[in-house]
Amino acid sequence: TALDLRDVETFGHSRSVAKYTSVLAQALGMTDKERLDNIKKGALLHDVGKIAIPDAILKKNGPLTDMEWEKIKLHPSLGHGLIKEVKLVREIGNIILYHHERCDGKGYPRRLKKDSIPREARIFALADALDAITSHRPYRKRRSVTAARKEIEAGSGTQFDPEVVEAFCAIDLDTWEKIRDATAAGVPIV
Repeated sequence: TALDLRDVETFGHSRSVAKYTSVLAQALGMTDKERLDNIKKGALLHDVGKIAIPDAILKKNGPLTDMEWEKIKLHPSLGHGLIKEVKLVREIGNIILYHHERCDGKGYPRRLKKDSIPREARIFALADALDAITSHRPYRKRRSVTAARKEIEAGSGTQFDPEVVEAFCAIDLDTWEKIRDATAAGVPIV
């Protein structure tokens, strides 16, 4: 909530990705209620490190310089550092720290590949991309869930875990649209 208030362009993003992540985790066979709850908490807290990023960078209306981009790329480590002192469980910390890793090893902060990326972070990465693609941003208009699906499928094996992409594609597009519309409208979703 604090981050949403600070960065109105992404207001509601954490709620949306938390719901997307929960749906994907269940589609991938995760049933343990405590683990699912921890994954949801990790999704809600994934960008907490952005609190430490200066407004001049976070709210910049235009392209970032290389140096500004390097500062943005610190937010997973900063966020993990902020929460590790409160002894949060592994799934929460894994999502915060590894949510920008990619299956091809071109992500950050650690350039992990494939299965070395914790499963919950691989699930979250797709949910995060889905919300980014289907939400309005100052630098581009929101796109449809159909367009998001095509982009996500194109990133299977490079940006995204193919197993997670397969689970995402197995879920009807209407389901994803309902989640997007409900969270965009601020409607509580269970």
